[in-house]
Amino acid sequence: MRSESVINERNLQISPTSSRSVTETVNGSHKFVIQGYSLAKGMGIGKHIASENFTVGGYQWAIYFYPDGKNPEDNSSYVSVFIALASEGTDVRALFELTLVDQSGKEKHKVHSHFDRSLESGPYTLKYRGSMWGYKRFFRRAMLETSDFLKDDCLKINCTVGVVVSKVDPSRLPSIVVPESDIGSHFGMLLDNKDGSDIVFDVSGEKFHAHKLVLAARSPALRAEFFDDLEENKQEIVVTELEPKVFKAMLHFIYRDTLVEDEELLASSSSCEFSVSDTLIAKILAAADKYGLTRLRLMCESYLCKDISIGSVARMLALADRYQAAELKAACLKFAAENLAAIMRSDGFEYLKENCPALQSEILKTVAGCEEECSSGGGKSRSVWAQLSDGGDTSGRRVRQRTT
Repeated sequence: MRSESVINERNLQISPTSSRSVTETVNGSHKFVIQGYSLAKGMGIGKHIASENFTVGGYQWAIYFYPDGKNPEDNSSYVSVFIALASEGTDVRALFELTLVDQSGKEKHKVHSHFDRSLESGPYTLKYRGSMWGYKRFFRRAMLETSDFLKDDCLKINCTVGVVVSKVDPSRLPSIVVPESDIGSHFGMLLDNKDGSDIVFDVSGEKFHAHKLVLAARSPALRAEFFDDLEENKQEIVVTELEPKVFKAMLHFIYRDTLVEDEELLASSSSCEFSVSDTLIAKILAAADKYGLTRLRLMCESYLCKDISIGSVARMLALADRYQAAELKAACLKFAAENLAAIMRSDGFEYLKENCPALQSEILKTVAGCEEECSSGGGKSRSVWAQLSDGGDTSGRRVRQRTT
C-alpha cells in the first residue's frame, strides 16, 4: 500500500509552469540602382544620393551613396555607402548587409555583412532618426570605375536590414512529465523469469541463471571470461570465492542498478564495529572490486561511510585500501586525522600497526596536511598533536570511544 501511495502522488504532481522570451530579427531587403554614376561624381565630399525609403520592422530606412566619399580626409579616393534610419525611433537595434552587385555574371559580389558577425559584436543600435551604419571606405573609387561592378555607367546595391524585436509568448507552453527510467525493473524481470538465460553459475551448490550479454556489458571481468577465453563456449561456471547471498546481490545490481534491499544489509550499521569486513555490504564491496563493477563499489563506499566511527575507522580504512575504494579511504583518513588521539587508543589502531603499518603512515601524512591547512587558513588554533595528551579531538571536544 505504501508503494502505491508514492506512485499516486507522483502521478498527481502538477507540471511546472513555463514561458518563453523570443528575440529575433524581422528582415527586409531593398535594391538600389544608381544610373549615371559618372554624372554624380564631383557633387562634393559628404553629399549623397538617397534611395527611396523602404520599411522593415515598422521603421523606414534609406540607402545613402556618397560618390565622392563621406570623409574629407580621404580626398574623394573612396565611395561611401550607409544605411540610415529615416523615421522616428530611439535605440533601434538592427543587423545590416550591403552588397555591391557584380554585373559580369560571375557572382563575385562585394558583400559587407553584419549578420555574419552578430555573435561577435551584437546588433548595431541607432539612437535616433538620421543615425547611420555603413562604410566610409566602401570601395576605392579608381578600382570601382574599372571593375565589373560598374556597367553602362550603372551601379547596383542590395541592402538587407534585420530589425531586432523581442517578445514574450504569454501562452503556457505544453509540457510532458517523463517518468523515471524503469529499465532496471525490466531487466530485473528478465533475471527473475530466467527468460533466454544462457549461463548458469554454481555458487556453493545454489544455481543462478543469467545472460552473458547483460553480464558482459556490465562487468569487464565477466566479459573477458565469456569472450576472451579460448575454451569452448561455457554453459556453467562454478564460483567458489563468493557466498550465494553476495553473488545474488551482485546480480541484483547488474540487472537493476541498485543495491539489494536485504535485512542483513540494513542491519550492518548496527553490527559489531570490529567485524566490518564480515558484513554483507563489505562482502559486496569485495565482489564489486573483483568483477570491476565501479558503480557498485561506489555505492558500497557511500553505505559504509555512514558507519565511520572511532572504533570502526581503522578496520574500515584497511577494508577500503584492500578493495581500491578510494572515496571511502579518503573519508577514513580524514576522520582519523581529525580524531587522532582517540583513534590511537583504539584496538583498531593496534590492528593497523600489526597488519597494515603503511596505513598508519598515511594517517600521519594526512594529519600533517591538516596541520598545514589549519596554520595557513587561520582555522582551528589547537594543534592536532595536542590531542595526544588529553584525548580530545581537533575541535576541542572529548571523544568517547564507542563500546559494543
